[in-house]
Amino acid sequence: MGYRGVGLGVAAALLSAAGAVAQQPAEYGPARHFAGAAVIVAQPVGAFADNVDVGFGLGGHLLVGAARGGALALRLDAGVVNYGRTTKEVCFSSTVGCRVKLDLTTMNNIAYGQIGPQVMVPTGRVRPYANAGIGVSYFGTESSVKGTSGGQDDFARTTNFDDATFAWGAGGGLVIPVSFGRVPVSIDLGARYHGNGKVEYLREDGITDNPDGSISIHPTRSNADLVTYQVGVSIGLR
Repeated sequence: MGYRGVGLGVAAALLSAAGAVAQQPAEYGPARHFAGAAVIVAQPVGAFADNVDVGFGLGGHLLVGAARGGALALRLDAGVVNYGRTTKEVCFSSTVGCRVKLDLTTMNNIAYGQIGPQVMVPTGRVRPYANAGIGVSYFGTESSVKGTSGGQDDFARTTNFDDATFAWGAGGGLVIPVSFGRVPVSIDLGARYHGNGKVEYLREDGITDNPDGSISIHPTRSNADLVTYQVGVSIGLR
């Protein structure tokens, strides 16, 4: 079927479910808090796009004290995005040699957290929202090793380089209710701009392995802004 066919099928199913939803049963009343999780696609912009590729990750949010059926709330956002990953096979040590081989994996990640207000149309089958927030973004590159045989966990891990920066964000999206009751469930489709300003980070080729076993770190400093797109689920908490 392909990714496009799958995407169209999912979209049709969501719209069909949304269209079949009746009005919320009055006996339950509006939820006061919401929690959600989402799959994230991160698109670097500006100078950041010249240095790194599109990233993927997971995120979550919490809406606290939603008033007037969710029209106004305090929103907490957090997520982790991976924008680079390399793996190579290495020998265990100079004494053991290559009789035992290891997978050396290096990951380039961004972890972020923000807090701020959100406003949303409180009723309807499709409910637009907008939000803004401030917080912190953490850029870290980490290397780990594990055996080349499948099903093994990492047994050693090192942070090669990291940096943190003040960040702000602004975004919006659509909430599509698909289930009411004591635990209402909605589809959450959104986008968010992350203004991270200037920060130091490593690209995928930011570490050089030297012949004597040491490494050389080559950080890049630039604006590191990005736009995240999310497809997720939001659950009402009473």
